Formats: sequence, structure tokens, C-alpha cells
Amino acid sequence: MLSELTVVEPPTRPAAEDQQHPPTPTRHRRRRALVVVPAGLTVAWLAPLAAHALHREWLLLPLVLLATASVLRGGRTLLDRLMLALALLLGAATAGGLLFAVWPWGMRPVPLTGLALTAVVLSAAALRRRPRLPRPGWSDLFPVVATAGMMIYLSGPWRRAPDLADQLSILGRGEDNWRHLALFDVVGRLGGYAFVDPAAAKDQILSQLLYYPQGWHLVAAMLDGFLVPVGVTPRGADAVAHYAGWTLAGFGLLVLAVNWAAQRISGPIHPLHRTALTVVVCALLLGTQLPRLLLSGYPTEVLGLTLTVLLAALVGRPVAGTREQFVLLVALLVGVGFTYYLFLPPAAVLVLCWLVGHWREALRRWTTVLVVGLAGTALALVAPLLGVLRAEQTEALDIGGGVGARTEAWRALIWLGGIVGVALLVQIRRADPAWRRWLLVCVVGVALPLGIARYNTISGVEPGYYFIKSTHLATALLVVGAAAVVRLLPAPRLGRSWRAVTASVTGVLGAVLVAALAVTLCGVTGWHHGLLVAHPQTWTQRWVHQDLSLPSRVAWICADAQQRYPDQPGVTTIVLDRGAYRAYGETLCLSALHGTTARTEPGVYNMVFDEPDRTHETARRVTGPIRFIAADHPAQRRVHWMLVNDPALRERVTWVPLSVPECDVLPSDAPPPPGTPQTTPAVPACPSTP
Repeated sequence: MLSELTVVEPPTRPAAEDQQHPPTPTRHRRRRALVVVPAGLTVAWLAPLAAHALHREWLLLPLVLLATASVLRGGRTLLDRLMLALALLLGAATAGGLLFAVWPWGMRPVPLTGLALTAVVLSAAALRRRPRLPRPGWSDLFPVVATAGMMIYLSGPWRRAPDLADQLSILGRGEDNWRHLALFDVVGRLGGYAFVDPAAAKDQILSQLLYYPQGWHLVAAMLDGFLVPVGVTPRGADAVAHYAGWTLAGFGLLVLAVNWAAQRISGPIHPLHRTALTVVVCALLLGTQLPRLLLSGYPTEVLGLTLTVLLAALVGRPVAGTREQFVLLVALLVGVGFTYYLFLPPAAVLVLCWLVGHWREALRRWTTVLVVGLAGTALALVAPLLGVLRAEQTEALDIGGGVGARTEAWRALIWLGGIVGVALLVQIRRADPAWRRWLLVCVVGVALPLGIARYNTISGVEPGYYFIKSTHLATALLVVGAAAVVRLLPAPRLGRSWRAVTASVTGVLGAVLVAALAVTLCGVTGWHHGLLVAHPQTWTQRWVHQDLSLPSRVAWICADAQQRYPDQPGVTTIVLDRGAYRAYGETLCLSALHGTTARTEPGVYNMVFDEPDRTHETARRVTGPIRFIAADHPAQRRVHWMLVNDPALRERVTWVPLSVPECDVLPSDAPPPPGTPQTTPAVPACPSTP
């Protein structure tokens, strides 16, 4: 049977790319290089110029991906090569954000593509590699089809959200979406990282986001620039659709990375077992906490998880060629540092483990390892050092978390970790060293949440927010490790002998049983409670089946205020509504659409959530002109009496009304208990929807 390994194990002798080349090329090679390299550099710039002239800049994205993949040599199938190229490009893009913010072209498609293709041509010339791509393998279908099916299913809410209010209802389920939307907008307008030029960014983004990891926002804004006309930055309602598209695309990339990594680690297995493995991985992805990242609005964590899973897959089963392997690992490490540096310590430990385990190969390429390692380390530490030294983000480790989320985190570590851990312990007796490496990967991944939990316990608090976040990484790595469970199944055999028939029947029944158990225990069908969640519904079901029959009150007010009351330069717009916390969310949403989060920061954050204290505190803390949007009658009365009692505020405080049709939004207040006296006029009952 032909090997189905996506890559071969590192050879005992140096690979072709590791062998020493002759010190001087032949005359024929010199002559060919003098022709090919200038021609390649010319094409590298003519292609983006032609695409720009035809208004088809989006074609440059697959061109750069294929060109990069053609120069790499790792991976046996086309999907392998494309995943490796994507990993390299993501790492390079996050590091390139430091350059994009200072050079005059920002993130325009033509110079970006020209620079990328120039690097590809020069790398191919230096490494003496001709462009070459492997053929697609039938095993490539499993991750691709699984990802496509899952994303069609998970995109259901967005396909049911035709207008802005419905889209904002989806985003409003995760408060962090408003801040990520604002940062996505600012990074796109600045053309690079906001922290590179704090003086220019401080008036456009709230201070707590200035040194926040911005790798995802940069990549999303950069790719978005290939889809919109040059010089046009989507804002307001247009920015919402673009932001939503990139959040879905990011989660789809995570699904693809986990499926690909599981298939890669599994090695040569029967197609039936590949099918079972795909079902198991998808069931675990749907039945764990990971879909919560979509619901709660954590796109940066999604990309950080993706990069770390790709890095772990390369540690578990490296590519042949020390130089290429190490460059890929460092590129992914840099990407993790700029995107979500909570995962940087385990990622760095995995890279060090690879170096220790392959020290002989590393010594043969000590120059590459030293130069790339030092440069990559410096780049990977930029965002963490800024966050720790300038924003004091280490204090966030003590932030609490919900009881339900903490319960789910422990369930993932105990149940999933126990099952996968036992399977890996059985697998390490095999000759394939990938299983021993993946056991190490899982140990490192689980050590992160356990270490944070220990730190929280010593600090006198319950394991909280970042403990839960760190378990997401452990969960993703354990999901990939589920390949060890499927690998234990007997493989069907060809033939009519009793032994072959028995093996085939046992293999088929085992694969069906494992897949059915995964689907059932993860609660994918919805017939019963999932084993890995604390809620009767899984996070996937809560995401897909969310009620979009009417927009939420917060979303309706935000969408209507965006249309009726555009931003006024120099004026701080604050929304007032029933309940201070609801008004807080409405102001966050509107300021993200207006691009005024820096201006509204004094009147939004670190405030009391009691009225009328919040309204008075806002008027006191905001020094410039203020425009209150009063979304209910008590809010209008609060502003009126505040101006009556303090006439000096009339010079800079104005207010405008905004009426909310109660029948056009989802009920936002719980009904009062029976027998409660009516203190406000009853709202007429809404007609039932047929």
C-alpha cells in the first residue's frame, strides 16, 4: 500500500535542499539566472499593475498563494503545500504590518503584491528552485469538504440577516465585536498597526485598544483592500458586512486547519477511517466551546488558535528540510505573537522542543537557525512587550469568568484530555514518532490552562477568563489528537478469506461506532445534552438557531441612530436608554459605526451603571460638545432636568429624541411577576406574526 503520509519523516541523510551546493554555479546556470531572474521580477510587478488596471485585484490573492507554494518543497499533496504557504504568508503579513504603517503605500494591493512576488522570485533564485506544485491528492477532499459543509451550516445566521439591524443583532451577542469592528476600521484607514504611530491613532481608537494585539485586524484589513476599490475604506453599515465576512472566514480557516492537522498526524490510514476521523473532528468542533468564539466575538483568538494548531502540526510531523521547517515555525511564531500572545509561550516551547529533538539537523543549518531565530524572536516579542510594558495587560489574568464556561473548560480537559491521552499512550508504542510528538504537544497545550489555574488559585481567585481562553487551545490540540483514537481501529482488508471478512466487518463497525458516539456525546444532533457543555444547547446550536425574527433593541437603536444622526465632527454622541448598561452597549455600537471610539471613551468606560448618575457623570467627564440621543421618555426627562438644574451645560449639551417601535424589536425586558402594580402606562400588545 502506498504511503499516504502528507510528508515524509526527516531522512537519515540530508534532504536535497540541505545538501551543500557546488561553490560556483556552472556557466549555463549563470546565464540562465541572468535571464530568468529579471524576467521574474518584471512579471512580479506587471501582474499586479495589470490586475489593478482591470479592477481585478482580488485575483492577486490566489496568485501570491500559488507562487509561494510553488517555491516550497514540503508536503506531498496540493493542500499540504497550500497550507504551508498560507502559514508562511500569514506570519510574513503580521510582521510586515510594522513596515506598512511607515512606508507611503500603506496596504494597497499593487505594492503589496509586487513586494510579495519579488520576495518569491528572489527566494527561488537563491534556493535554485523552479516553481513546482504537487498534484492534488484524494485525501485533500476530506478537510476541504468538511470545512465547506461546516461553514455553510455556521453561516446560517448571516444568511438570515438581510439588513443592518439584523446584522447588528448578531454582533451584539458579543460585546467585543464592537471594539474589534472599530479596530478593524482604524487599522484599515491607517494602513498598518495602530501602535506604530500612537500619536496618529490616539484620536481614532480608544486607548485600551492602542496596544492590543492587532494581527487579525491587519490581515483582515489588508485582504479587504483587495476586494474594494483602491482608496475606499468601508465604514458604517458597509464595514459591518465586511467585518462579519472576515470573522466567518477566520473561523473557517480554523476548521480547515484542525481537520488538516488531524489528517496529517494520523498518517497512512484507510479511507473509511479518514471519513470517521473527519466526522469525529467536526463533531468535536461543533460540540465544544470553540463555536463560542463566533458568538462572543473573538476573531483574534480564532486566528491565534489557527496559527498555533498549524505550528503544532509541523512539530508533530515536520516537513523534510531543516531550513524550510524552521522558517515555517518561526513565521507562525511571529504570527502568534502579533495576533494573540496568550498562546505564545506554548508555541515557543514547541519550537524549542523541535530544536532539541532535531539538534543535529539544526547544527547543519546553524546560520539559518541563528539568523531566522533571532529575527523571529525579536518580532514575536514586539506586541507582548508593548502590551505588558505600555498597557499593563498582565493584570487581566485575574479577570473572572462565568461558572458555566469554567465548568465546560474543566470538562474539556478531563473528558477529552483523558480519552485522547489514553489513545496517545497506546499509540506511542508504534514506530511512527509523530504520536510521541503529539503527546508532547498535548501536554504543553494542557499545561497552559493548568498553569493559569494555579496562578489564579495562588492569587485567591477562581480560574477565570484567561483560564477559559487557554483551554480553547488545549481543546483544539486534543481534537487533533482524536486521530489517535481512530488510528486504533482495525483496517478493512481485501479478500474473501474469513480473516479478511472479519477484519473488514470489525473495521466498518468500529468506524461507524466511533463516529456515532462522537456525534451523540457531543450533542450535535440536539437530541440530548452534550457531554462537553454546561448548557442544554451546544454553543453551535445557540449560534445557528439564534432568534432573528426581529432585531434586538440595541441593534435597532444603533442602526436607526446611524442613519438619522450621522457623526458631527468634534461632538461626542452618547445614547441614553432604559437601563444604563443597555445604553452603554448602544453607545459602543454607534461609536464603532461612526469611528469615534476615542471621542466617546470618557463618557463610556469606567462609569457607574446607575441612572441618573451616569448621565450627570457623562456630562461632567466629556469636556467638549455632547449630543445625547434619548431613546426613551425617562432619558429625555433626565437630560431636560439636568439642563434646567445646570443652565451652564446648555452651551455644549444638546439632545435629540429617538422613538423605538416596541413591536419591531425583540422584547428586552422580562415580564413583571404576577400581581406587580403597574407603574408606567402599558404598552399596547403587538399583533401576532402570522
